[in-house]
Amino acid sequence: MIGFFEHQYLSYKKDHIKNLLALAKADGFMHEKEEKMLYKIGKRYGLKDRQIKELVDSKEKFHVNVPNNHIDKMNVLYDLMLMVYADGVVEKNEIAFCEDVVKKFGMKKEVVHWLLDEIFEKGTPPPPDEWSEFIEEAEKKYTVKK
Repeated sequence: MIGFFEHQYLSYKKDHIKNLLALAKADGFMHEKEEKMLYKIGKRYGLKDRQIKELVDSKEKFHVNVPNNHIDKMNVLYDLMLMVYADGVVEKNEIAFCEDVVKKFGMKKEVVHWLLDEIFEKGTPPPPDEWSEFIEEAEKKYTVKK
């Protein structure tokens, strides 16, 4: 039996994968390379193949889950960028999806182009030690002020 906090953390990880699935299925088709990337990211989050497969095979229409803090939002965006570049083709509908996501995250849509064009140039993710700097920069430059 899992405890309350373990359940909460599992839900958080599954919500993260659901966000990525929403992008992958946005065009009605999930490319094989996108699915491989999804499994890779899921494993990084400690999910088992069967847990990821259950989400992938689900007929549920996934909606974006908004994380509670800026760091988690940026980590979702990091993985969304990996998914966008997974099949080697950046589609307009993927960009539009990401712009919609950042709007829900309370961020300016320009953050998507900054990530695509400068930070993930040609699909290469930044080193983890640099990512924390980009998180701070994004918060200063792209968060919508209330």
